[in-house]
Amino acid sequence: MTESAGLLIRRDEAGVATLTLCDERSRNSLSEAMLQALSAELAAIAADPGVRAVVLAAEGPVFSSGHHLKEMEAHRNDPDGGRAWVEALMARCTAVMTAIVRLPRPVIAAVEGFATAAGCQLVASCDLAVAGADARFCTPGVNLGLFCSTPMVALTRTLAPKHAMEMLLTGEPIDAARAERIGLVNRVTAPGQALLEAGALARRIASRSPEAIAFGKPLFHRQAALPLDEAYAAAGAVMARNFLAADASEGIGALLARREPAWPDPGGARAATSGAGSSGP
Repeated sequence: MTESAGLLIRRDEAGVATLTLCDERSRNSLSEAMLQALSAELAAIAADPGVRAVVLAAEGPVFSSGHHLKEMEAHRNDPDGGRAWVEALMARCTAVMTAIVRLPRPVIAAVEGFATAAGCQLVASCDLAVAGADARFCTPGVNLGLFCSTPMVALTRTLAPKHAMEMLLTGEPIDAARAERIGLVNRVTAPGQALLEAGALARRIASRSPEAIAFGKPLFHRQAALPLDEAYAAAGAVMARNFLAADASEGIGALLARREPAWPDPGGARAATSGAGSSGP
């Protein structure tokens, strides 16, 4: 287990890294320090072959309240009114969100309580999301005179345009059941069970071919932005490279031989032991 300045805890077990926001005093806000901690852990995970899936969770009644508004307001006294600092903060936040999207491993949000503004953006940036039945989601910037412009980027890539626009224009919270219906989360659990369900889902994914997932996740995002013909061309090229890779040879061979595949596990020893003594999933 590792802990980043009392803001973020990382536990590894069975190929799953669980990152837990633990700054309850600021309602797990995405402060400058929290973004730095997330950025560092995501970079470490990207370089760790023992990690095959990631769960992003939080302690306390709020998953994340978004940006630290008191921290932002303090910079209104800067010579430029805080513009340069806020631009730098948005760039740091963007780097974290894009790191989640570009990470070759799947990232699953486990949401209990409120996920607001950039906290909702964090959920939308993850590949999958599990929510407790009491979870709530909103982008309330319009209520404060500050449109949720950067959360909008993640929402419009996750939801149908009219659902995203309604959240952004009204600022009203939606419950977990509606979040599931409109595609913000994959499934809803009993209150307090999101982390357990997300951990179980992560372990199932971690048991699949890591090489196939490393081919597939980047392609998923890349092809979605391409015209149809270009998307198929890109997918065909990746399929050919994937077919020649070791995991495809092992997986197809195992199927034809009617046995279970044995995926290479270069980081297995670390993944199996680094979570010892932790309470993560």
